Amino acid sequence: MPRPKKKHVGRPAKSRSDNYFEDAGHEEAEDEDLPSDEAGRRKIKKNYEELLGIRIEKLRGRILNREKINKSIDGVYFICFECKRICHNLDEGWIEEAGTQNSFCGTCAKTKGIRSSAA
Repeated sequence: MPRPKKKHVGRPAKSRSDNYFEDAGHEEAEDEDLPSDEAGRRKIKKNYEELLGIRIEKLRGRILNREKINKSIDGVYFICFECKRICHNLDEGWIEEAGTQNSFCGTCAKTKGIRSSAA
């Protein structure tokens, strides 16, 4: 004979009618068609933008974080010196100026004529 369900005392359970997907912004809906790693990098970049706020101007051209994607691939989050966007080397490319060691995304480096210091 099956046992009856126990009634818990305390906080009432959340209603099942809550739609949790409406809370997600339209940006997350756009990320659904991307590979999971690229969507994750986009989310991390957005978090960096929110955390750094106005300090992006002060930190432009610097490397924020390095990550190990696998044994042979390293990932780098940086702020582009020219466009002041938070970038990842696998998404936007990464060029470091030889003399000043400022970091540029691929498009800004191309427009400024900066070449990679690694030869």
